[in-house]
Amino acid sequence: MDERRKAPGDDLLSALIAARDEDDRLTEDELCSLAFLVLGAGIENVQHLLSAGFLALLRHPGQLAALRGDSSLLPDAVEELMRYAHSQLTAIRRFPTEPVEIAGTTIPAGDTVLLCPASANRDPERYPAPDRLDIRRRDNAHLSLGQGMHYCLGAPLARMQTGLALETLLGRFPGLRPAVEEDRLQWRTSFRSHALRALPLTR
Repeated sequence: MDERRKAPGDDLLSALIAARDEDDRLTEDELCSLAFLVLGAGIENVQHLLSAGFLALLRHPGQLAALRGDSSLLPDAVEELMRYAHSQLTAIRRFPTEPVEIAGTTIPAGDTVLLCPASANRDPERYPAPDRLDIRRRDNAHLSLGQGMHYCLGAPLARMQTGLALETLLGRFPGLRPAVEEDRLQWRTSFRSHALRALPLTR
């Protein structure tokens, strides 16, 4: 941040610094928090989605074959994998500024609200057969990228990266399969996420 303050560029960090220094719309703590959040989300979340998403496709060979046979399914496949294979168990805490009622439950002002996007993405009241991977699912809106004012600012990039990675893997390595038995895969699990440490593949 010190470097960007001295030599601003045409990038997100420079824009955040300008919002802090020129417009006074962010505190220094908020600036640092946002910078770390963007860095982590921009690298780890896509990495986790790609590994868990490709594993999900390998577990569902019919879906994988359909995607290999019809590249027009790729955009819907990306959305369905974001819904189905989302690694983030909990989102950033929220604090209501006034009492709010949701589904008959009142949340007092100032209480901590911890959201679980992975659970919302498998809500049986929202999705038919929510535990089924279906790359042709039409009503596949999800909470993996947030909503409203908290919508992920990197959403277009995440979708592009995921789509390009899947397209490249399927095009260049049509015979990809797991290199180890599934029970040997190692997962990194915490209260915030459930993600593969690695996904060994072979041709």
